Amino acid sequence: MLVLIDRHIPYIKGIIEPYAEVRYLEPQAFTNESVKCADALIIRTRTRCDRLLLDGSSVRFIATATIGYDHIDTDYCRSAGIFWTNCPGCNAQGVSDYVEAAIDAVMKRDENLCSMSKNGDLTLGVVGVGHVGERVVEMAQRRGFRLLLNDPPKGVGIDLDHLLAQSDVITFHTPLTKEGDYPTWHLLNSGNIGLVKDGALIINAARGGVIDEEALLSALERKSGLRVAIDTWEGEPDVNLALMQKANIATYHIAGYTQQGKVNATNMCLAALSKYFQLPALSIPKNILPLQLQPERDWIEHVDNEFRQAPRLFEELRQRYKLR
Repeated sequence: MLVLIDRHIPYIKGIIEPYAEVRYLEPQAFTNESVKCADALIIRTRTRCDRLLLDGSSVRFIATATIGYDHIDTDYCRSAGIFWTNCPGCNAQGVSDYVEAAIDAVMKRDENLCSMSKNGDLTLGVVGVGHVGERVVEMAQRRGFRLLLNDPPKGVGIDLDHLLAQSDVITFHTPLTKEGDYPTWHLLNSGNIGLVKDGALIINAARGGVIDEEALLSALERKSGLRVAIDTWEGEPDVNLALMQKANIATYHIAGYTQQGKVNATNMCLAALSKYFQLPALSIPKNILPLQLQPERDWIEHVDNEFRQAPRLFEELRQRYKLR
């Protein structure tokens, strides 16, 4: 059995080798030719798994070490008999911590938001109440924020228009979908962004396409005091530089990049591989050493500053990011 693994997935090297031939590749090295004889792929968001990659290959199993799976053509995989799995909830706490850090960083520069938080008057609108959204709700309750929720697939909360109009902070935690009963592509768009309060803070640590960036940029130019924190961008790894300049916090898709999240994701991929191929239960050893870590204090401002100095190095910065 041949297993191809994205070389940037941590803690996995040496674990599968007793049971299979394993090769570690850069994301761009996953091509139709390189996967042709592979039985299993363990990837991240930078590998698009579709007909172009997989046609004519022997791939039967795909695991992505991420919550999101919009880079996997699920319809094609289903038709080709390829099993796929993601890692729901693996980095939920990390993304929640990012949201809290973004709120705190903006509050340092915004007396109005800071005052509302201290007085218990700040309303946090959470769009998407899945694994991540639930952790954000817990954080908001701990901080004494008022809460508005929106999750139509779960039948939870109020409609999006009301949430946008009534929230002081709006944070998105949905998958990225273009079809179905509740598509999330450009969920925040030119048709509804006008409902957002002047002075509100919009946070996107979900997927870039959940927000129409041109509509957001236009709103930032019109609305005095609108605040933005962006971790996920529509054109990754190419980012909208005009939007970046106006954003209060700009980071390079690292909201979920934590020690805990990486361990969880790798273990979930190993468990799925073990089950599918009927291998002994595989997991990361308990005594692993931590990777190089971010400083605890003001880490989000440090990442923001680093990104602004080299926005074209999105992938390089992401790959060498020190985990929280």
